[in-house]
Amino acid sequence: METTILLAIAVLGGFYMAWNIGANDVANAFGTSVGSGALTLRHAILCAAIFEFCGAFLVGEPVARTISGGIVKAQYFAGAPDLIRLLGVGMLASLIASAIWMHIASFLGQPVSTTHAIVGAVIGFALACGGPAYVRWGKIGAIACSWVVSPVVGGVLAYTVYRWGIQQLILRSRHPVFMAIATVPVAMGSLVAIVAMSIVYKGLPRLHLNLPLGRAIALSALAGAAVFVATRLGLRRRMRRHGVPRARRYQVVERWFGRMQIATACYMSFAHGANDVANAIGPLASSMEILRSGKIPGAVTVPPWLLAFGGAGIVAGLAMYGYKVIDAVGKKITEITPTRGFAATFGTATSVLVFSKLGMPISTTFVIVGAVMGVGFARGFGAIDMKVIRKIFASWLVTIPICAALSAAVLWVFRAALGL
Repeated sequence: METTILLAIAVLGGFYMAWNIGANDVANAFGTSVGSGALTLRHAILCAAIFEFCGAFLVGEPVARTISGGIVKAQYFAGAPDLIRLLGVGMLASLIASAIWMHIASFLGQPVSTTHAIVGAVIGFALACGGPAYVRWGKIGAIACSWVVSPVVGGVLAYTVYRWGIQQLILRSRHPVFMAIATVPVAMGSLVAIVAMSIVYKGLPRLHLNLPLGRAIALSALAGAAVFVATRLGLRRRMRRHGVPRARRYQVVERWFGRMQIATACYMSFAHGANDVANAIGPLASSMEILRSGKIPGAVTVPPWLLAFGGAGIVAGLAMYGYKVIDAVGKKITEITPTRGFAATFGTATSVLVFSKLGMPISTTFVIVGAVMGVGFARGFGAIDMKVIRKIFASWLVTIPICAALSAAVLWVFRAALGL
């Protein structure tokens, strides 16, 4: 009876965490699209619901190895049935604690990192169980380094794309439409090539798509070239049919980049669903297996129905509460137009891909905020609302200690109730 109740709490906790991922983290993909006017909030929610769910269901991978073997020294819990049970309950406490903090952050309209929250909560649970010796501090150091480096990389990429690729070549040109016709197909082809490379080389493991490097590069380049040609022909045909009045040339350029921004945001949403659903479902699956079997699993297999369950939770959180953080990321940091939004989203997507392929855990929240700041810096330091930035940084700094404390408190309640 006790195990059944704990399993029910675990399922509810996993859904609650997924709900909060949807409420907070989905702004990483669509915040700039809404802020620039490329998408309405309603359309952004619809697109995000489709791509987040598909990413979570098709290619979601559990982070149970990070929770049970990467941060906590799971071997310390292998001595007795009560210790093994404590590990399962501790991961459940971590899940609930991180979800509570993310709900608070979403209520305040502050973008925080799901990964940040989970790591902080697991640290708190491990410290409460056995002190610093139970934590793999080397792993924590590597994760912390990636959190510092990734937003800087995203910001530099976004700054470079916007300052030298869009401002200099297009917006400040005497013939912005002509220059856009020359550069937009290159950007679109590059985007498709990057996405294709991420899919066919060490990507989509559930669908067993992992071509050799040479074939993956060739196929990705071919896909990018096809999109380049199609985009260039389409723009030229449109120009011949309709032309562009001189007074509307900048509006036309912004509209073209708005469409590219939507495509990039949909890809980011798919990737986010694939990666971050694991922050809810990975600990849930691991906790459920420990509680059911009474053993520490070597590797946890996440069934498809559980991934669908997590995807549904993300969609529900996005639809019910995601507008607050979307507004903060897309409108409050700096003024966003389609060209600026494309630069920020492109810089974020590229950074996330590169770090993921290097096997470094990063936060999409950190990267997108860094990228939006990079675009703001390209327009001048005064274009950034530093009050908003300070609030976001403050929420980042307090996430780990708050989640650690919450996790220890939730674990204390469970241990008192269960007599562990």
